[in-house]
Amino acid sequence: MFIADSNFLIPNATFIVELVAFLIVLGVIAKYVLPILKKALDDRAAVIASQLAAADEAKADATAADADRRTALEEARQQAREIVAQANRTAEQVRTEAQANAQNEYERIVGNAETEVGLARQRAVDEAANRMGQIVMDVVERVIGREVDAEAHRDLIDEAVRALRADAAGGAAASSGARQ
Repeated sequence: MFIADSNFLIPNATFIVELVAFLIVLGVIAKYVLPILKKALDDRAAVIASQLAAADEAKADATAADADRRTALEEARQQAREIVAQANRTAEQVRTEAQANAQNEYERIVGNAETEVGLARQRAVDEAANRMGQIVMDVVERVIGREVDAEAHRDLIDEAVRALRADAAGGAAASSGARQ
């Protein structure tokens, strides 16, 4: 009997009691402990899933916000380029207009000055011509020693005045031609 008691393959009463106790403990664990553990694991899985979903949504939102930011930045750059181009066009237009206005003003001032110089020259020539007739008559009277009748020699005086005016007009045309 000693040999049969030592064989572990033959079940004895202790083994059956241990097996029944193991099955009872396993049943209690399966009935009371496993549902609580399963609920805790399911809750934890749900929390992790919601956190993952929130992270994915936040990532999508961040990607969309980044795309919006990039789009807004590119639009701002484009608007800045357009503003700079418009400012350059406006500055060029203002510069061109100012240059044209300055050229017109220069031409007007030069034209007025030339007109005034021409008028002053003509007045001087006219005055000199009128005065020349009187001076010639005075010189002739001194040279001859008697009084000369201005009316009788008017044609000689007029011819001298015309010659003086022609010389003055020729000199004015030559000086204005040299200036251009």
